[in-house]
Amino acid sequence: MKKVVLLFAVAAGISAAGQSQEADSLSVTRLGEVVVQGEKPQVRGEGGIMVVDLPAIVSDKPVTNVLEALGYLPGVMNNNGMIWLTGASNVTIILNGELTNMPLQNLYQLLYTTPVDRLKTVEIMYSAPARYHVDGAVINVVLKTPSPLDGLQGQVRGGYNQAHYASFGGALSATYAVTDWTFDLNYGLSRTRSWSREEAYSNHLYDGSRTMIVDDMRRIGRNLTNTIYAAAGWKSLRLTYNGQITSASRTKSVSSGTLGNYTNDYDYVTPVNYHNIALRYKSPRGTTVGGDYTIYSEQRTQNLAKEGALILQSRNRQKIGRGHLYIDQQHQAGKWQLSYGAEYQHSVDRSAHNYITGDRPDFDNKLREDVASVYAGVERSFDMGLSFNFSAKGEYFHNSYQHNWNFMPQLGATYYRTPKSIFQLNLSTLRKYPSYWELHGGTGYINDYSVVQGNPLLQSYIDYSAQLSYIFSQKYVATLYLQYGDRAFVQLPYQSPNALRLVYQTINMNYKRTMGLNLYAPFDVGNIWNATVTANVFSQREKADHFHDISFDNRKLVFYGSLSNSVAFSRNSPLSVSVDFSYISPSLQGIAGLSGIWKMDAGIKWRFGSSRCCELDLKADDIFNSWSPTMTISHAGQDYRMKVYDMTRNLKLTFIWRFNGFKPRDTTVDTSRFGTGK
Repeated sequence: MKKVVLLFAVAAGISAAGQSQEADSLSVTRLGEVVVQGEKPQVRGEGGIMVVDLPAIVSDKPVTNVLEALGYLPGVMNNNGMIWLTGASNVTIILNGELTNMPLQNLYQLLYTTPVDRLKTVEIMYSAPARYHVDGAVINVVLKTPSPLDGLQGQVRGGYNQAHYASFGGALSATYAVTDWTFDLNYGLSRTRSWSREEAYSNHLYDGSRTMIVDDMRRIGRNLTNTIYAAAGWKSLRLTYNGQITSASRTKSVSSGTLGNYTNDYDYVTPVNYHNIALRYKSPRGTTVGGDYTIYSEQRTQNLAKEGALILQSRNRQKIGRGHLYIDQQHQAGKWQLSYGAEYQHSVDRSAHNYITGDRPDFDNKLREDVASVYAGVERSFDMGLSFNFSAKGEYFHNSYQHNWNFMPQLGATYYRTPKSIFQLNLSTLRKYPSYWELHGGTGYINDYSVVQGNPLLQSYIDYSAQLSYIFSQKYVATLYLQYGDRAFVQLPYQSPNALRLVYQTINMNYKRTMGLNLYAPFDVGNIWNATVTANVFSQREKADHFHDISFDNRKLVFYGSLSNSVAFSRNSPLSVSVDFSYISPSLQGIAGLSGIWKMDAGIKWRFGSSRCCELDLKADDIFNSWSPTMTISHAGQDYRMKVYDMTRNLKLTFIWRFNGFKPRDTTVDTSRFGTGK
């Protein structure tokens, strides 16, 4: 799901007036006032990095937090809260140039509680330099830094979300600085209820005949989530804590169909805990030393019943401790900047899956993992308009099942004759690892027919990517890209030939390849109507010689398009309205085909109060509830179809109060591998 662009030109007007008069018998000509009206650049480029003025782009949009704002970046799509970057198989979000090392769900929750007013700028790096300690593509969210002159600043937010069920939450954000100290606090509390529905038709070939198995499943979930981010800095020393505690969590599924009526209850015995503390120091001589430690734990029970009679009870437990240390050094040698460093990460995953009833295999073991790497890099800018960064990292990976050596180079380059015509080239490599839970090889039961199996033989894989971008007038972006995942993995349903059983298991394919063209074009009319057109055309190919006991080689040409509009009723109107449209044509995932989907969103933003310190946002997402695909598998004897009826339509009402301006002066990852529900 990607994005793209058209090109438009915007003219700036210059008016001048001249007048003459007589003074002391001399003719004097005076030049009147000159008014220049122009546009602030939205996109700049240097060293293979796109710097985007995101606060200006979303100023009239009904967005209240950083997570929602990221969806308006060039090449970025926010798909129901999941951030995707066109031309990159994976994107890591970092804050102020620092990797957070938090699970994806926790990071998104933090971004959701961070007000959009904290944004200073955003950097898009398709190939991040190794000194960021991130492989592949990166979105660097740069927040404003408070100064002692600003005093205590902050924002209070409360919101209500009506989907199938109602959810609500609130957040407090505050910053403060005094002498050499800076303080940052972000706290969010949300009470969430979710609902989804899947209708599956499995025409299963077994023992020479076919059996049609129909299953209509509804899932209901609830939880109470506390998210905390706190940071204290003194000069170049910074201590950060981020955590998330999820309590009162429960998921229940109810299904009916050919096999009967089932209920499947997942209850979390204890709150799900995530805690991370990090310390970072940067010396005046260019040395940066840092480290962090993460603790994650969860424990849940499963009770599966058929026609009201209990048929299975199980208990899952996971506790992870992970430590991470790094050291970086930078030197300036004339116009050359040299960097090198090393990092080490050690984790211990203690997980168990025990069946209380039934004679089924379970596990209770410990998985250790070590990753060590060294890197070197160079950056340089030339007067001719060329700038680049190049780095190479050597990495050693080891766990209880496998070990390997990796060499991962990264290149980012920018060339321009004038700021209005910029070319960028990015080349990167990225190794992707499976979740901890999958590697234990346990089996989870959805019902008597469908199971989820782990895979100790699952291998990590390397993803290669290349992007060539053209930035015109610091607004319009065209990106030609190629992605190649060697031994990429995928999880899809598979009808076993040996039993009436539907198996979900993550398996390595031969490869997956995507290449396409993405276009992004913003334009406005009289500062009243602001719109952005995105279009992306790409070719998919995914191949596997051994998907269980069959093979496939699928190809598809896909189109993604979106149009976002916002209208302000005057230049300084406190009221703005937005209407957005998105469409994805039929696509594929491994052996499966996915139907086309579309949606329409609309919203209103109203700013009022003294200095417009208050804001009220009303937003309706996916008004027609059409952003859910149908998955179809019809290949090599496999005959399966699943229609998703998720409640993607929701209505959000948010109130914001900013105190003391909350506009500090500018004084200056990979997907989650945690969780037992894989």
